[in-house]
Amino acid sequence: MIDGDRPLARRIASFREWVEEWLHGLYHGMVEHPSFEKIEKEAEDVEDTFLFACFADAFGIPSPASYYTVELLPYLAEEFEDWERRMWDRGSLLERKGQQYHFH
Repeated sequence: MIDGDRPLARRIASFREWVEEWLHGLYHGMVEHPSFEKIEKEAEDVEDTFLFACFADAFGIPSPASYYTVELLPYLAEEFEDWERRMWDRGSLLERKGQQYHFH
């Protein structure tokens, strides 16, 4: 093996690493990240729906289930405060879904 080949081999390996990193970033930006974002929003909507079904009386809507689900409150206290803030800050679930699917 000629000594001059080593720097060339290192440069080629370095270039391949750079190309792999760049392609991974491109794939993440175009495919992975938007998918993760949609999954996170959908999971948040499911969680909001569950908490609303359990604690509708927090918004003045009488619910017979609230009597039984109040026992969950110590386990959901941290999530409950965040959920309540989210529910007061945004419009209806239909408005949010309408923005997601452009039903203006």
